[in-house]
Amino acid sequence: MTSQNKTIKRIELSINPHLERLKMMKVMKFGGTSVGSPERMKGVASLITKSGEPTFIVLSAMSGTTNTLIEISDYLYRKNPEGANELINNLEQKYLGHVEELYSTEEYKQKTRQFLTEEFNYLRTFTKDLFTSFEEKSIVAQGEVLSTNMVVNYLQEQGIKATLLSALDFMRTDKNAEPDGQYIKEHLTAIMDENQGYQIYITQGFICRNAYGEVDNLQRGGSDYTASLVGAAINAEEIQIWTDIDGMHNNDPRVVEKTEAVRQLNFEEASELAYFGAKILHPLLAFNQLSMRVFLFV
Repeated sequence: MTSQNKTIKRIELSINPHLERLKMMKVMKFGGTSVGSPERMKGVASLITKSGEPTFIVLSAMSGTTNTLIEISDYLYRKNPEGANELINNLEQKYLGHVEELYSTEEYKQKTRQFLTEEFNYLRTFTKDLFTSFEEKSIVAQGEVLSTNMVVNYLQEQGIKATLLSALDFMRTDKNAEPDGQYIKEHLTAIMDENQGYQIYITQGFICRNAYGEVDNLQRGGSDYTASLVGAAINAEEIQIWTDIDGMHNNDPRVVEKTEAVRQLNFEEASELAYFGAKILHPLLAFNQLSMRVFLFV
């Protein structure tokens, strides 16, 4: 526990009366597999709009995309722009194929194609200049930018009042690379106040800015942590982590056969399991819940 205590800081977020109107809002997080294909994106859209209530959604990148973006970065570290461009071109074609499957109207197909063109041209700019870890973080961040824009466009095509809130406008870490809870709360409060009246609010998981304003991230699995921080900032009623795994198990199903899901855990137990390798939760997410009066469902 000593190493854990060194790396984890409790984030105390008091209830702000200005946010009382948001206190019944649910936060729902969906990982890469959940938005891993156009069909799955449609399934998520149906799920999040079913209640008709205002809901805050956190999305990961489509499954496989972050890995490809890391591969692109690896090529650029090795000064191989040709290899990087080949991966960028292949990924662009994959996403353009998704457009045809996801949207039914030419208006939204064209809108999303235009977005994708701009996005992949942006990725190509990194093949022409000096490449460092700063540029890598900007590249890796684009996976969540892609998925959230595509889902928001789909919801709007279906007539749902949905809006995209860029995580880079409110999610920030401090000089110790830990989430700046006060900054997040203040900026997300202001953004929500400026965007009233929507049913669905969507943001990117994982990505953030650091204390110097540079694009950064919350590390692998950070979308869970994003959901936790958003839930704290808006004093959400509950946080739901949606996954294709049926909860936390009593052992590692990758190693042990016939494991069983544990139906109820307290936050200390969940945090311990996550810290020591249970990948269903980001370890800091469970720990963060200790500072919040918010229900967490997996």
